[in-house]
Amino acid sequence: MAQKTKHSFNYWQWRVIIGTMVGYATFYFVRKNFSFVIPGLTAEYGITKSTFGVIIAAVSLIYGVSKLVNGFLADRLNGRWHMVTGLSVSAIVNFLFGAGAMICAYFVGADYGPEFTKSLVALFAVLLIVNNIFQGCGFPPCNRLITHWVPPKELATKMSLWNTSHSIGAFVAAVLSGFIMGHFGKDMRGSEVLRQRVMENTQAVTDKMDPTQAQAYVDGMLQHYGAWQWAFFVPAIIAVIGVIFLIITLRDTPKSVGLPELSDGNEKAEQSEDDKKSHREFLIKKVILNPIVWILALGDFFVYIVRMAVLDWGPTFLQESRGLTPGASAAVVACFEVFGVLGMLAAGVLTDKLFKSRGQRTCVFCMLGVMIFIAAFCFLPIKNPIVLSVFLVCAGFFIYGPQALIGVIASNQVTRRGASSANGIIGFVSYLAPIISGWVFGSLADNHGWELVFKVMIVVAFLGLLTMLSLWNTGADGYSSETEK
Repeated sequence: MAQKTKHSFNYWQWRVIIGTMVGYATFYFVRKNFSFVIPGLTAEYGITKSTFGVIIAAVSLIYGVSKLVNGFLADRLNGRWHMVTGLSVSAIVNFLFGAGAMICAYFVGADYGPEFTKSLVALFAVLLIVNNIFQGCGFPPCNRLITHWVPPKELATKMSLWNTSHSIGAFVAAVLSGFIMGHFGKDMRGSEVLRQRVMENTQAVTDKMDPTQAQAYVDGMLQHYGAWQWAFFVPAIIAVIGVIFLIITLRDTPKSVGLPELSDGNEKAEQSEDDKKSHREFLIKKVILNPIVWILALGDFFVYIVRMAVLDWGPTFLQESRGLTPGASAAVVACFEVFGVLGMLAAGVLTDKLFKSRGQRTCVFCMLGVMIFIAAFCFLPIKNPIVLSVFLVCAGFFIYGPQALIGVIASNQVTRRGASSANGIIGFVSYLAPIISGWVFGSLADNHGWELVFKVMIVVAFLGLLTMLSLWNTGADGYSSETEK
């Protein structure tokens, strides 16, 4: 590759990496904001954690199916417009989320009561389904773009860097949502009607608190009454800006900007990608029937149970079981993401430099770290919520290593021809996890308290460790075996 061409390629490579990072982080603004409005919706309308758990589990399953379908589509579609479509729809849906109470009040004829709440839950369920269908247009096209712009020997490091977009998006979403929930809305502390309503709706939570703490909790909800609506409107506006950014920044493949495609030593395979029959046979043999892909999918399933438990329930269980304020709980979840970024970067470098691109070995040690710090959060006789939060944040450092590396391992094993398809399968299986982290954990919390939930998370982390340990001696990639074929 000529020096001028190499310089141009590096420019476009980093433009695509940074562009997809910003774009995918923006997807989080209009998906992960929902977990931060749960306490507010519970206080204002009495929606239970079990109900939210069922919704979270159902829509996450739909998101998993969407990632599976979009994974196969991404290997054939233009990555730029694929992402733009998904983010555009998610922005529209979030505007509708914010207007949800007004929409239901218009059709029901009341702004409170059993019928209103049922209609609001139904509307949110439908909107969440639509949102998660199009949220599946986030990661698969990014994976396609990255594997077409980054060679295999650099993939673990650069993909780990790219994967910080997960944490950056969730971090900013947490800070933004926490700020909105703690500063927006109307101060309704003077309304005795609303005070009584909030007290009744939060009784299951406040009964476990001392009177002073319970009063502060209710006052906090009344001070920012209706703030949850702005936790949808503001991210939706940001998402619209993100759509414009993606259109301007991204391009699909090196060929689309007049640059040579990456070579993997298997030009024959690259040339045959236009042959639908050959591509279909490749996907069946090297992706769908590849046991490594399914083992990685199982490992990601366990990783996501722990990760989604913190992201979906973190603001709630930190307030209810550890006595943090909405702002403080959002800050802890944000720090969980910050440490996750550091964990991703460390895991990527460790994989390439120490384990010679065998990311599964890094994952084993990461899952061990998750077990240790979740156990410390759960069992150590420490009452200081700040110290306990540090343990949870440290668990974030370790959980995001496997979250980033499993997709890299899969991409290298099936080669870039099937990278998005393999990650679609893994994404589908991993998003079965909220059946556990959403529905099961929500029910456990309602009936047995949060401590049992933390104990189950430790067991899940151990199962993830065993799964990744089974791949310890697997090779670094599948390019050589494909060439030999």
